[in-house]
Amino acid sequence: MRLLLDDGLELAGSGAGAEVAVRGEVVFNTAMAGYPETLTDPSYAGQVLVLTYPLVGNYGVPQAADGTPERGRLQSDRIQVAGLVVQHLSQHVSHFTAHESLDAWCRRHDVPIVHGVDTRALTQRLREHGTMPGWLYPAAMSRDDAQRDAIGVEMHTEVFRRVVPETPIQYPGGDLRVLLIDVGAKDGIVHCLRARGAAVLRAPWHADLVSLARSTDGILISNGPGDPADLGTLTDTLRELMNGFPGPIFGICLGHQLLARAAGFQTYKLKYGHRGINQPVRELGSGRCFVTSQNHGFAVDVRRMRPGWGAWFENLNDGTNEGLQSGDRPHFSVQFHPEGRPGPEDTEFLFDRFLKLAGALRSARRP
Repeated sequence: MRLLLDDGLELAGSGAGAEVAVRGEVVFNTAMAGYPETLTDPSYAGQVLVLTYPLVGNYGVPQAADGTPERGRLQSDRIQVAGLVVQHLSQHVSHFTAHESLDAWCRRHDVPIVHGVDTRALTQRLREHGTMPGWLYPAAMSRDDAQRDAIGVEMHTEVFRRVVPETPIQYPGGDLRVLLIDVGAKDGIVHCLRARGAAVLRAPWHADLVSLARSTDGILISNGPGDPADLGTLTDTLRELMNGFPGPIFGICLGHQLLARAAGFQTYKLKYGHRGINQPVRELGSGRCFVTSQNHGFAVDVRRMRPGWGAWFENLNDGTNEGLQSGDRPHFSVQFHPEGRPGPEDTEFLFDRFLKLAGALRSARRP
């Protein structure tokens, strides 16, 4: 297999997975483990993923979920990345939860793998020049044929339809009801809400969200792929909900960016994004620091703070914004993933805060 970058760099390695040509933005993730959760994260839809940790695949892939999101299982019903680049692909699998090898899993999902390349050097290049388009294709194929025929996902409209269900899904739970606006939600978010006793109505971003929100106590806007600027209709709907919905609204990752745009902030593309499970953030009010899981290529511009809003968290590596909260409305958001999957669970308390606020505001509305 070969990997061709848009700047002309071409790397050759061994092939595994599916023998097909794909194209997509080439990005890197610095996590040492958690590749099953990472590869099934809808935020990676349409991208070619480089894993910087040199050994990948040694503990195989677990059994797919049975339709009910649970801790430790895959984050969606399929591999979301277009292609995978690793340094050493383990052919020996050893773990009690392993159902199949990474090679077999990717082959079954039509995802190609190139291995035997220097992923650290490749990552350095992406850090210096920024993430860029790339093509992953069989060595027997010419460069011109690969660029012409490679399979890819259209990232301005198609990708947002690809990662969500066609109709709302209801997950039973307790008395509190949460509307999860699905823009590419990880199953771990559903699990974290249900584990705390909430019933979840998971609705695709293009559904009639205003009507659905009337029967719920809180709204959570999920993570997802792509540029938030391409979701203008959803931003308009969120602005309407922010002006009329009486409960809390909580945004995660892409949901943070969408909530920010609905509040009047601008977003911008990062040079190479934040993708890993050890991103340090600091809560500005308390000074407390947390290690977080992140996967995003865009950020919120807080240089011109909107009236009534304040920065909540900041990234300790580059100073970018990691969270916002409204001073007069129950609206708040974070750029990182409180549920981890993979990654630390240091900030899962944010789900507790969200549900506690939803219950308190509902009680205040009742006579």
